[in-house]
Amino acid sequence: MAISDEVRNEQFKKNKYLENFMNEMNNDLRSSELSLISNATIKYPLIFIVGPSRSGSTLMLQWLASTHQFSYPTNLLSRFYGTPIIGAKIQRLLADPKFNFRDEILDFQTDINFVSENGKTKGAMSPNEFWYFWRRFLPFQDIDYLPDDILFDQVEIEVFKKELYGISNVFEKPFALKAMICNYNIEFLNKLFEKAIFIYTKRDPYANIESVLKARERQLGSRELWYSFKIPEYYELKKINDPVKQTAGQIYCINRAVEKGLAKIPKNKKLIVEYEEFCEDPEKFYKSLAYKMKAQGYEIKEKYKGPKHFEVTRKKAGNTEIIKSYSDIVKLYKNK
Repeated sequence: MAISDEVRNEQFKKNKYLENFMNEMNNDLRSSELSLISNATIKYPLIFIVGPSRSGSTLMLQWLASTHQFSYPTNLLSRFYGTPIIGAKIQRLLADPKFNFRDEILDFQTDINFVSENGKTKGAMSPNEFWYFWRRFLPFQDIDYLPDDILFDQVEIEVFKKELYGISNVFEKPFALKAMICNYNIEFLNKLFEKAIFIYTKRDPYANIESVLKARERQLGSRELWYSFKIPEYYELKKINDPVKQTAGQIYCINRAVEKGLAKIPKNKKLIVEYEEFCEDPEKFYKSLAYKMKAQGYEIKEKYKGPKHFEVTRKKAGNTEIIKSYSDIVKLYKNK
């Protein structure tokens, strides 16, 4: 369930004019999109980023985009959430140098600056979380989870698969996107996509908890309010009045769910990325990912040319309250 606009700080509230116009436009284009879906076939692997919020997932997507070896949902493409194959074609027409004619259109900045605010980026070609696309298919209600058997019964699986295939085919590259909305349904995604790699972004839990608390304050104006997806343990955790312990439970439960889901995924389809280690040596993970991609039948031939390292934001927290809260949560949930 998405965060209500009523509780967001002013700068994070939605633009109602944009929302209405996007809905109208996507409806107008839908019949053309359906004809494109029917012809979409799998050619490239998909990259799904999973893990808790504030664990480095935005940096990971920005980094993947910056290598130019992967396509990804941009802020421009996100506006075509109901017709993403058409959106991908429009994006290429406007922004791909291959289609440049006498410099008529050179207004799209394609460099990735590794800047974001609570997952949001600026610029038409900057990475987007793409949640509107996901929510078109996932029939989640009050909680952002349903058992896999219900998803198999209720999701328009062929349309979902072919739209992702269609996007990557337009861009002629593997498509990488955030999939944390399915942290508790990793097996479902794995069964749908033969060619896929799950990147699990994992962070020091104390720093992760502190970062989520700061995000609550920044976006919602209070540490007391829930931030990000409502996980299956949401109602149980909401009974904990202490926001620090509640957030500790949120991070612990998500990591536990992701690790449980990934335990059933073949090694060649998953890559665990410790945020702090990634920041220290991103090239090492580039090589690991290239190896995994080759196992999926896709070869990355370009040598790594990206940043040698990133600054670790919010290094390991020493807040005793956070440390104690996390320890209490581990004791509470370890046998559940």
